[in-house]
Order: sequence, then structure tokens, then C-alpha cells
Amino acid sequence: MASPHKTHIPLPPDPGDKPIENEECLSTVPIHVVTHASQLPAEFLQPSHEKQLVIGFDCEGVDLCRHGTLCIMQLAFSNGIYLVDAIEGGETLVKACKPALESSYITKVIHDCKRDSEALYFQFGIKLHNVVDTQIAYSLIKEQEGQTRVPDDYISFVGLLADPRFGGISYVEKEEVRILLRQDPKFWTYRPLSELMVRAAADDVRFLPFIYHKMVEKLNQRSLWYLSVRGALYSRCFCISENNFDDWPALPPLPDNLIADENAPEEEILSVLDVPQGKMGCVIGKRGANILSIKESCSAEIFFGGDKGPPDKVFIVGPVKQVRKAAAMIRGRMLQIY
Repeated sequence: MASPHKTHIPLPPDPGDKPIENEECLSTVPIHVVTHASQLPAEFLQPSHEKQLVIGFDCEGVDLCRHGTLCIMQLAFSNGIYLVDAIEGGETLVKACKPALESSYITKVIHDCKRDSEALYFQFGIKLHNVVDTQIAYSLIKEQEGQTRVPDDYISFVGLLADPRFGGISYVEKEEVRILLRQDPKFWTYRPLSELMVRAAADDVRFLPFIYHKMVEKLNQRSLWYLSVRGALYSRCFCISENNFDDWPALPPLPDNLIADENAPEEEILSVLDVPQGKMGCVIGKRGANILSIKESCSAEIFFGGDKGPPDKVFIVGPVKQVRKAAAMIRGRMLQIY
């Protein structure tokens, strides 16, 4: 049966410098609400080397993390958007997507993967793999352009879409949904899905494959390696467990020609520090002064579990020497009296 919902996605090939709201650059595709695995494309359910895919990916839910509720997974293909309804389809439907979400043959393009990956791992045992995080890619493009790194300067998805290089469109509907979520955090749990819910879910992924191609063409080989390895590290960032990531896929290796480069990139790692009870305030400092100073001193990314947890850990991602430097500075702060 034909889907009653439709949306527009940017047409391949690259439509040049025209804004992607231009009608001649858009293709009309159906939005499928999926409650059973049989409604998903076969090439997604059965990943293969012969049919490699690049898809837009996102998740919606309530307090999405290791504990909250996963309600929808959005998948953007070139010929349609699939909204995987985790409420109606349940665990069976979500786990049917496990081979694809863990496959190296399917590239998952997502904006800020950390909490989505955490929810998938702890609630469904899914290790999100082969991720291209557009938030990371945007930072790498800025670095290539010679812009100075600023701590915590992470582009929002709305900001990314507004950039003329990656869409040049205003995503005003996003704020409408944010207001509704503040009024009712259970917004994504209600069924049947309203027209607004369907449109909002589709809007969060329909531009991602287009943005992926626009970003990749701007990145050099060194940046592309950083993009792949940081995507892998960010995916597992909040997924700390007793096995210390031993069951996760190996990190992408450094290409041979970059190894031979006299200015070869340093290995990138994820380090997780345990913070003793009552010491997090010493690490962060008054109004965040301590942690800001550390971030400004190290070329590493530092994350906290915050309200969603885990509340007693600090996550550091970056080159080995910079991660160790940041870790040493944080341990020093723990010794201080707050």
C-alpha cells in the first residue's frame, strides 16, 4: 500500500550552488512508518559488500540514553524515508536492524551520535558502527580552513542546515518541536504518529545523505581518517561497561600513505576517568572555570555524563598525548579541596 506521507530530499548528483529548497533540486519520496521488519529494504536488513549504502540516521525518544525510551529510528535512503516505530514494533523490530547498524557496509550519517549510540547499546545490545558524524565533520572542515579550535564549539543541526555550503535552509519547525517537547517530554511516545511527528522525524534525516556528500568532497585524506576514527570513538563514548569496549569493532587503521608522511597523525584514543564522589565540583570548578582551562590547554574533547549519566565519569577523546595531558590535569583537580 502506498504511503500517505511524502517529503522531499536533495537530488543526486550534486545540484551545485543552488539552495536545496529549490524545487528543481528536490525529489519527492515516500515516508514509510515501519512496524515490522518486512517493511524495510532487503539491502538494509541483509548488508553486503555488493550493495553498500549511505543512509541518514537518527533516533527520537524520551531522555534518550542508557535508560530513557527509544521511540523512533529514522532511516533516510535515496528513494524514501523509513520511520522505524520502536513503540509499536518493539524490541523485535529494533533488533532486526542490528546487522545493518553494526555493519561496515552501511554508512550511518548522523549528527551527534553519542546518546543515540548509548541507547542502542544498553537497551538493545547494538554497537553502532561505521558512523559519519556531521558534527565532527564540520569541525574538521573548520580546522582545514585554518580556523582556531574553540572548546565546546559544536555546530547544531539547525546551524549546519543554515550553512549555505550544506543546505542554506532555515529549519524553523525544529523549534516548534522543541517547545512541544519541553511542554510534554513524552511527545514521541504517542500513537498513532501525528502528521507533525512524521514530518519532524523525517526532517531530521532527509538532508543527511546530501550533507555527507558535500562534506566528504571538502575533506582531505587526513581529515577523512580523523572523521572515521572519531566517529568510532564517539559512538562508544558513553557505552562504558565492565569489558572496557573489548567487544567493539577495531578502530579504523591509519592509511599507509599517511603513516609514511613525516607529519603522520597521532593515534586517537578514548580515555574514561572515574571521579570520586564529591570531586566533580573540583574538576569543573566555579562556573566551569577549571574544565574550561583544561580544554583550552589540550587538543582533546572532554565530555561529562551530566544528568543522563554516568555522573561519576569523564570521557576524553583525542590524540594520545593530548588525552594523557588532559587526564593528568583532571586528576590534579581532583586532589584540590573544593
